[in-house]
Amino acid sequence: MNRPRIRALVLSAGFGTRLRPLTHFSPKPLLPVVGEPLVGHTLRQLAKIGCETAVLNVHHLADAIPEALGRIYQGMPLQYSEETEILGTLGALGPPRALLAEADIVVLVNGDSLCDWPWKRLLRQHLKRRADITLLVHRRSPEANLGGGIGLDASGAVVQLRDMEPLAEVASRHIFAGVHLLSPQILKRVPDGPGDIIADLYMPLLAEGKKLIGCITGRRWHDLGTPDRYLEACLEQVRHPWWKRRKERGLSPMASVAPGATLEGSVLEGDCRVDSGARVIRSLLLEGCRIGENSWIQDSIIGPGVQLPASTRVEKRMINRSTLAHQPAENETVMGDLIYTPLT
Repeated sequence: MNRPRIRALVLSAGFGTRLRPLTHFSPKPLLPVVGEPLVGHTLRQLAKIGCETAVLNVHHLADAIPEALGRIYQGMPLQYSEETEILGTLGALGPPRALLAEADIVVLVNGDSLCDWPWKRLLRQHLKRRADITLLVHRRSPEANLGGGIGLDASGAVVQLRDMEPLAEVASRHIFAGVHLLSPQILKRVPDGPGDIIADLYMPLLAEGKKLIGCITGRRWHDLGTPDRYLEACLEQVRHPWWKRRKERGLSPMASVAPGATLEGSVLEGDCRVDSGARVIRSLLLEGCRIGENSWIQDSIIGPGVQLPASTRVEKRMINRSTLAHQPAENETVMGDLIYTPLT
């Protein structure tokens, strides 16, 4: 066949609960990663492979994402599907179903993941094996904090999801890495209203004999679900640039670093400011924050607009301004108008 028509739904509606209070200020897909919104890294790659249009579903701070991204990104048209209630991974496909069904391949991708997605191999494998659904899975073994994994047989076919009884011998188990490719005919099975794509679609399809396959990748991949994972992803982006033509090395052109300040393996976003004598080590400074003179910041995230006085010492903490929307957890500390969240 000719070059397949590709359309995408980028899942962007979640609350980012585990990243609170940071996500009280911004939807998770808009959190910056070396000068670009998190979701922008994925949209840029979709545009590069010729995706005709991308739909982003929105709910939490619903206006923020359209205002930030507009109607076109890297030449690729964007549309938005506002959910008055969270529809879940399956239900999100319902509202834009007609638009997506015009494609030859439908991409469903997590808006809170960061990866140099292996798009060409994904598409080639999906088409060559005439799969109904192709799931990107990571080579490393499943971990408790990322789920129990997907069971594949020796040919790479999916034979087990979650705790279901395997349909055949499981040759390997892997973590789902954030991308689904669907044949457009599958959209006919998407119900209206909320739904879980594994329990309500993939498990029944497997039972019916539909072909679900796994595409295994070993590329660097981050699920930015928690503050420590967000910090890790930003720092690794600086250590190992995934897009070789990009010149950023973690320092925003608007950031201000005073003479005598020291930066080591850190990322500075927006117009943050580091005063003289301060030392910032393996940390992420977000827009509008200020680090006072002779402060020591290590392995931490300093949230937008946070002002730290001189000689502050912070290690393995995320610091954000207090908001009425956030009720501090037992492990969080409130000092003045700032909330300190420990990083594990």
